[in-house]
Amino acid sequence: MSLFVPKFDESVIVREAEAEVVGRAPATVRLLADSSATGGALSTQRVTLVAGADGAKPHWHDNSAEMFFLLDGAADILSGDEVLTAGPGDLVVVPPGKPHAFAAVPGADADLLIVLAPGVERFEYFRHLRRIALGEVAPESLLEVQDLYDNHFLSSAAWDARRRGQAQGETV
Repeated sequence: MSLFVPKFDESVIVREAEAEVVGRAPATVRLLADSSATGGALSTQRVTLVAGADGAKPHWHDNSAEMFFLLDGAADILSGDEVLTAGPGDLVVVPPGKPHAFAAVPGADADLLIVLAPGVERFEYFRHLRRIALGEVAPESLLEVQDLYDNHFLSSAAWDARRRGQAQGETV
């Protein structure tokens, strides 16, 4: 086991009114602290989703664990081949290399605090997603920056089945 000791001297304080907001409903991301602010310790953002909205498609990180803490609402979270529904106060930590995704469940909003540790410079990744949503760059451009942001996409039969079942109104 190796010990990673982050290098930063001052406490990181981000007031809600000062956080950069990327996107708007159905998916709003508040950029809280990037890896450069925390000496590499973590990257964190708050994601708010309206009922049934996708948060992130299935992907994995080679070098970081990802923590999901549900502040309010209900979210489906993919962890490997399992899809679980998280409620307020629930915590899910996905280890490096394990496929994961998240979305608000149909009929409920979701408000999540998300932390990657150790940190990766992620703010520009979220800005890139916004440029895709605005049509400024092609969705395929994400494939070009997967290594840069340690965000690697894949298909997940379990995730697709859950989301498809919910779209058809099935009880899952």
